[in-house]
Order: sequence, then C-alpha cells, then structure tokens
Amino acid sequence: MSDKVLLITGGTRGIGAATARAAAAAGWKLALSYRRDEASAERMRRALEAEGAEAATFQADVGREIDVLRLFDEVDRRFGRLDGLVNNAGVTAPISRLADFDAERVERVLRVNVLGVILCCREAVRRMARERGGRGGAIVNVSSAASRLGSACEYIDYAASKGAVDTLTVGLAREAAADGIRVNAVRPGLINTDIHESSGEAGRVVRLAPGVPLQRGGEPEEVAAAIVWLLSDAASFCTGSLLDVSGGR
Repeated sequence: MSDKVLLITGGTRGIGAATARAAAAAGWKLALSYRRDEASAERMRRALEAEGAEAATFQADVGREIDVLRLFDEVDRRFGRLDGLVNNAGVTAPISRLADFDAERVERVLRVNVLGVILCCREAVRRMARERGGRGGAIVNVSSAASRLGSACEYIDYAASKGAVDTLTVGLAREAAADGIRVNAVRPGLINTDIHESSGEAGRVVRLAPGVPLQRGGEPEEVAAAIVWLLSDAASFCTGSLLDVSGGR
C-alpha cells in the first residue's frame, strides 16, 4: 500500500490525528488538512515523518468551497493521486436547547458538518471514479452516535448534521459502487477528545460514562482502528455501512 494516498480532513487533532497515525502504520501516504492551528499541524507532520511516514499538511476550512477546491488541487500537486478520504473535520457549538439557538450557530454547524462533507466527497469521487479515469478508492465519513440519539438539551443541530452524514453515506455508497468507490461511516460515541471543550463541558465524557454499557468513554485510537479497517481491503465487501464505535450506547 506504500503508493496509496489518504486525505484526512481535520487530520491533526483528536480522532483525525489518531487515524493518521494508524493509517501511517498501515502504509498510507498522508495528506492532512487543518483549519487554523498551523503549529500543531507541523508538529503532527514531523512526528509522522519521524516514524517513517510520508505526510503533508494543508490549511483549509472545509465549510468554504474555495478552500475545498484549493485543498484537493494542492493534494493533486503534492501526491499526484488520491485513493482514500476520511471526512473527519467537524464542529459543534456550546451546549444549549434548540429554543436558544441562533441562525449563525446552526449555519456554521451545517456548513462544516454537512456541506463540507458533501464537497469533499464530490472532489474525491471526481478523482477516484473509474468512469472519470480513476482507480476507485474508499471514503469513510466520521458521523456520530448523536445521529441516532438526538442530543436533546445539548446540541440537536450537531446531531441533525450527523444524521445528514449517515444519509449521505448510504446514498453515495449506492451511487459510487459501480465506479469502484466504497463509502462507509463510523459513528463514535463518547470519545476522549477536545471537542467537548468546544461544547462548553470538558468533563462531559466523565459525566455521561455511567450511561455507557461498557462504563467508560472511548479513546480516539479505538475509532481510528475502525476507520482504517473500513479503508482497507479487509473491508472490501462493506459499503453503505454505519459502524457504531460507542461502547454499546
């Protein structure tokens, strides 16, 4: 697999960074996007290269079409091919009831979590589809258990955005199968990442862990293992699958 190239959006933090490390160990060349923290992205790149991986980082806000187009063009120039995409970049907003949402909050969540995923899938399909001269490939969308739990009294807008990702995954899987592209999703549950800080409750995993059948939060590496498996030939008969990594919750 040493010649295959994987793009991970939001690939320098949390689940994205864990996926980058696991994919590097599996032999993928890595293109990692980040929105604004260039210093962390550079540290991630150096760490991967120290382990023998080939990696490059690219700044992009996936909620902006112009950034998505530039991102994929830069990956083309750097690597000359694309074989896999992990749509990991996503945002949430402070915990709140829907009655207190404003339009700006909801628009930002949907722009990044839904429009961004659609745009990245579009650009990946344009490059990987056999009908367009590509070699096929695999897409894994990072959804959330929130898509089926609803996240009442916390962030229904985030849950709704992930429900859209689930639907997109199933539809695109059926649309792209004949072009040699598999499309799947993972749905993480309570995972120990800094996304909970952006929701205004850094201790959210600890608070909710007693309600998880496995009685704990998950680790980014546990989600990454599922993502890398779905990208691999070991999952060659999986497309349109929604894989829960949620401890039974």
